[in-house]
Amino acid sequence: MGTQYKDVDMNMDDSGNSCGSSVVSDFSGPSDHTDFFDGEGDDVQVSDLEGEADSKESLNILQCGLLETAEEHRRRATMDDLIPSRPVTKADITNAESQQRLAVLSYEQVRRLNDVMDEVVCIHGRGNFPTLEVKLRDLVTVVRGKLEADTSSGGAGMRVRDIRLNGGAASHVLATESQPYNDLDLIFGVELSSGRNYDRVKSAVLSSLFDLLPDGVSRKRISTCSLKEAYVSKMVKVYNDGDRWSLISLGNSRGHKNVELKFVDTMRRQFEFSVDSFQIVLDSLLLFYDCSKLPISENFYPTVVGDSVYGDFQEALYHLQKKLISTRNPEEIRGGGLLKYCNLLVKNYKPARPDCIKTLQRYMCSRFFIDFPDIAQQRAKLENYLWNHFVGLEEESLKHQYLMLLRDVVEESTVCLMGHERRQTLALIDGLAWQVLCQDQQRMMSQQPPPGTLVYANGYIYAPVASVIPTNCYPCTCNSWMPCSS
Repeated sequence: MGTQYKDVDMNMDDSGNSCGSSVVSDFSGPSDHTDFFDGEGDDVQVSDLEGEADSKESLNILQCGLLETAEEHRRRATMDDLIPSRPVTKADITNAESQQRLAVLSYEQVRRLNDVMDEVVCIHGRGNFPTLEVKLRDLVTVVRGKLEADTSSGGAGMRVRDIRLNGGAASHVLATESQPYNDLDLIFGVELSSGRNYDRVKSAVLSSLFDLLPDGVSRKRISTCSLKEAYVSKMVKVYNDGDRWSLISLGNSRGHKNVELKFVDTMRRQFEFSVDSFQIVLDSLLLFYDCSKLPISENFYPTVVGDSVYGDFQEALYHLQKKLISTRNPEEIRGGGLLKYCNLLVKNYKPARPDCIKTLQRYMCSRFFIDFPDIAQQRAKLENYLWNHFVGLEEESLKHQYLMLLRDVVEESTVCLMGHERRQTLALIDGLAWQVLCQDQQRMMSQQPPPGTLVYANGYIYAPVASVIPTNCYPCTCNSWMPCSS
């Protein structure tokens, strides 16, 4: 056979790292096969080297004046594949961040989510209005149907992007340990480009309440205005450049879970801390309810996606499981973030980064006094927070400790107030703490007063009644009367 030569004219310049104007390949055997291809630069690569037998010996490849083994060439080609062929764009970074904040729920988490959706919600009404008892999944279905129904049939005629479970209920679903929660927070993604859409949302919610009235209730004289007064405890409307959303809170009974329906177009800040940043997309679960007649089991359950608006799902979940406090951009947290922060502290949460917690506290104190500059507003906010977030004997027992923690944080980290304003706020917190302490002692004394101690009740202090008759009587041993001095 002899040696075969293949001359290939590359038309390459003899400058820089050029290998010359021709490349000669010498391989023996009848099945010699050599491919030459142009690279992006001025170099020439030789690939697909085959001999008569598959020899494991190193083959020498001539490339750009360098002599490298086949193993080195293979390693370098692999590394070249890992290098992106185009520069990383902002869209790539955004896509990577969006994937980092998402996660697929496990079966145990989907099962807990199903239990929450099957929970019967009691919406208590004022006056003679009856209590509405409905499963959460049915309530979501009715509200979504009213939002998407045509205006001609009494609906809002709006498109719902998605429905999400938010807040403490979402944390309860994702956490490995049981997490108590006071409210059921639902987010409906809708378009709120005009004030008319806000009115449509409100009408859809009130119409849903009308449909959920139990059988036997006369509906002739019930209007939407009366339904609002009976079942809606709070309504919030926000419409500015960065925020377009509304909130309708259902339920008027303290000690029961309220249902908070939030309708969001855009919202700049959707969380305060990483542990309350979770949102669970319910669309796949609701579709499962509509299509499947079989119950959820370990081998048959829908794929449900969780989202952490904190930015990193796994990090936020780690904070939730380890009871750690962390946030991002603390300057964006509204004034209520200070109260939520102290609430986490009283429940044995610890800062994830203790070296940065002082800066976080200063941010939150400054924002609190910006949002509530007057002492009357501060008192109203504190009393309302204590009323709504400390429900039940276990929670109420933490009120005094909570106020003492709040006082310490305000005293240490407040830098935006004058001296007399700071003393006013501290005196307000002290007064509320003493009031809570007296209420706790009064409740404890009334339940089981300790024997032989003072009892405080109805604004009076009562001393225990002592028996005037001794239990053991002894005869007098005196034989004579004492003489009279007169």
